[in-house]
Amino acid sequence: MQTKSYAKYLIMIGAALILSACANTGDEAVMETPDPVVERPTPPPPPPTPAPVMKTDQEILSELMGGTGADTVHFAYDRYDVDATARSILQAQAEWLKSNNKNVIIEGHCDERGTREYNIALGDRRANAVKNYLVAMGVPASRIRTVKSVRSVQITPQTAADIPA
Repeated sequence: MQTKSYAKYLIMIGAALILSACANTGDEAVMETPDPVVERPTPPPPPPTPAPVMKTDQEILSELMGGTGADTVHFAYDRYDVDATARSILQAQAEWLKSNNKNVIIEGHCDERGTREYNIALGDRRANAVKNYLVAMGVPASRIRTVKSVRSVQITPQTAADIPA
């Protein structure tokens, strides 16, 4: 029996030694783990600035003339003579053309009234009337080209009032 009590005694001493080896007396500093470094995501780069949009000469001229349609010469029904309103528009365009060495194309248009052949001929006479006026204002004829337009312009409520009864 003595071996049994001797074995119990050794087990208790071994257990006490094991437990005492794990005890913290408070004398040692407790090692703290540092807070994890949180990396903030880098903000995305700003979007590239778009390249400036180059305006066409027609857009520049239109702006100089006061906006959309202000650079367009309109003719009376079945006419191709340059009236006072058209002259003021063409004078401003002639000044711009003389100070900017640009070539231009003039298209003569008509509304859908009349035959196709007649409208093409009338559009050609209108384009040539504008060209002749610009040349008279000092724009070199070699920089102006006229084309016969086969497109017709639809009648709007404003032009419908000009239709003879």
